[in-house]
Amino acid sequence: MPYADLTKEELMELKKSLKAEYKAMQAKDLKLDMSRGKPSQEQLDISMGLMDVLSSDADLMSENGSDCRNYGVLDGIPEAKELMGDMMEVPADNLIIYGNSSLNVMYDCISRSYTHGVMGSTPWCKLDKVKFLCIVPGYDRHFAITEYFGFENVCIPMLESGPDMDMIEELVQNDDSIKGIWCVPKYSNPTGNSYSDEVVRRFARLKPAAKDFRIYWDNAYTIHHLYDLDQDHLIEILAECKRAGNPDLVYKFASTSKVTFPGSGIAALATSHNNLEDIKKQLKMQTIGHDKVNQLRHVRYFKDIHGMVEHMKKHANSLRPKFEMVLDTLESELGGLGIASWTKPKGGYFISFDTMDGCAKEVVSKCKKAGVVLTGAGATFPGGNDPHDKNIRIAPSFPPVGDLEMAAKLLCLCTKMAAVDKLLGE
Repeated sequence: MPYADLTKEELMELKKSLKAEYKAMQAKDLKLDMSRGKPSQEQLDISMGLMDVLSSDADLMSENGSDCRNYGVLDGIPEAKELMGDMMEVPADNLIIYGNSSLNVMYDCISRSYTHGVMGSTPWCKLDKVKFLCIVPGYDRHFAITEYFGFENVCIPMLESGPDMDMIEELVQNDDSIKGIWCVPKYSNPTGNSYSDEVVRRFARLKPAAKDFRIYWDNAYTIHHLYDLDQDHLIEILAECKRAGNPDLVYKFASTSKVTFPGSGIAALATSHNNLEDIKKQLKMQTIGHDKVNQLRHVRYFKDIHGMVEHMKKHANSLRPKFEMVLDTLESELGGLGIASWTKPKGGYFISFDTMDGCAKEVVSKCKKAGVVLTGAGATFPGGNDPHDKNIRIAPSFPPVGDLEMAAKLLCLCTKMAAVDKLLGE
């Protein structure tokens, strides 16, 4: 029965029994951290073969004749560009291969635009105001970058099919201080939703007032499916922008951070040739070349995109039972109570969980006091400010299934407790 239909006396009785359950949970002395979407030990072990493909007597020459141990090859060895191009569904010629972190590449793009502008435009540091659009709930580290540079982050609601495009089009067309938008288009962080074909096409056909406006298209989970057959698919944004006559509109990012080792993967940026030339002017001042040995190691390990796809099935086999267990627990414990809702993603690393308005911080606090650390309430909004105090990002990947089940039950219990207090006006 929905909690809202209970009498005050029934709510008081329920509160008493929930409090007893909570004390029993506290007595278990749990120590679980679900605050970030870290791969588990089991997932890290999947990629250990990466350590065996190169040895001291290995041939470390790239197919273009470059010695991967030495300086040079600013934009990455050709075989790595081909592998990452296939992963990102773009031609190898549209790529630059970087170091291990795509977040670092995004920061660089913002920093370069801030100090030197975009393709000859006024550097953002010389402007009175710079705004960035942030799809919410979204990825806290994206928002933190633009906050760090002092930009005004403007929230755009995330809908089931993607962000509110009516709102985006209206803002972008009429405000030249808006210079970009953060997007996680596939298995979005944290909702797990993927953008519909219409949403992608509308992005490609934007008519920004600012000629230096760019879409920051972070396709972090491009091949991170949970199921072999039931998968989300995206229209490729670079090709769609080209068709729409907007070839320079987008920076597309990806990495192997959650494919191989998060600290030792390879990252890539895909964009138009005009953007690439602009970016390389800065890049050649920043580095003589990134880690080509690691690039070669990834290519030798996977061989091609087919090897990468098969590798990701192993990750899915590790992640799928965890996601299904959490979703089953949420449904069995909270289904029909009218006090929470959640997404059911087909891929990625997160589940977005909404409490009743005004309850998320209390739920996170109660979980922490019972030994389970969740992502902070509000973290999925710029400045950590969720205006409704209801969204919590669930990260099922890291804990073992047994611990995760305990954590999911505690989350449900704390959600019930917070909801009862809310309904009682306490």
